Amino acid sequence: MVDTALSGRPKAIVMLCGMSFWIHLVVCAAPAVLAGAVASAQTGPPQAATGAPQTQGPFELIDPKVFRVCADPHNLPYSDTNGAGFENKIAELFAQELGKSISFTWFPTAPGFVSRTLAVYKCDVIMGMPQGDDIVQVTNPYYRTAYTLVFRPGRGLDGVDTLTDPRLKDKRIGVVAGTPPATNLVLDGLIAKAKSYPLVVDTRYESSADSMVHDIVDETIDAGVLWGPLAGYYAKQSKEPLTVVPLLKETNGPRLTYRIGMGVRYSDQNWKRQLNQMIGAKQAAITAILLSYGVPLIDENNSLVEPSTAR
Repeated sequence: MVDTALSGRPKAIVMLCGMSFWIHLVVCAAPAVLAGAVASAQTGPPQAATGAPQTQGPFELIDPKVFRVCADPHNLPYSDTNGAGFENKIAELFAQELGKSISFTWFPTAPGFVSRTLAVYKCDVIMGMPQGDDIVQVTNPYYRTAYTLVFRPGRGLDGVDTLTDPRLKDKRIGVVAGTPPATNLVLDGLIAKAKSYPLVVDTRYESSADSMVHDIVDETIDAGVLWGPLAGYYAKQSKEPLTVVPLLKETNGPRLTYRIGMGVRYSDQNWKRQLNQMIGAKQAAITAILLSYGVPLIDENNSLVEPSTAR
């Protein structure tokens, strides 16, 4: 069951400066509306709308029979209309465990996403919201990940795990313009030779993350700095082996590690508690889904979660 009411509307383009527009990050420009364009959510943590926290009404109006999700229709590896994203799979898992059918309301990840979906009761949950974002109420996290350094093994970068490593000084590094690690590249003196990839693309037809990984494989660039779920997903599909190293040792610039939960309305306290219970009960299954997509998962000790150690 799919809400198609928005399928014919112009997509929102988001022009950002410096960082993505999570509450953790900084928004520095206004949105524009352009027919056929989609704000890319493939450059960092899943994006939320800007603005004040949503203060929905005092009643919990959760559909008792349908697990209703709002999601981006063209945003792999997170979600798409074919159900191929890991957030699709996690939502299906929850619907099954709750004994509900599932429906998606599709809306591009752009300003207005929350106010035009969750806030007006078109869905009851948004998958993939970072803890600390106050535009919605966020559940307990179901994964923790980070921006990563991606490179081909055997090219002189094996063992590099921080952007301050001197072996990177003469390298050409890819980075998505406007994402947090771009600030790190500036502070670490790596931006002069860096190759920039666009923050805003039409995700129906292109992906900056996919383009960056292709350039690493073809040796157009020596390495790339990319959000973990994207790095792991595209590296897994690469025709050549790639090393994906979470950047956990950075001391300059914005933080690069995030805990990701689900977003619900502030009025839905019982619903939040129910989702928290589900996250706890199904964590092993959730982790297995994420690992199958190549998502680099980080535990609270800053160690990689391997399939053999996942519980």
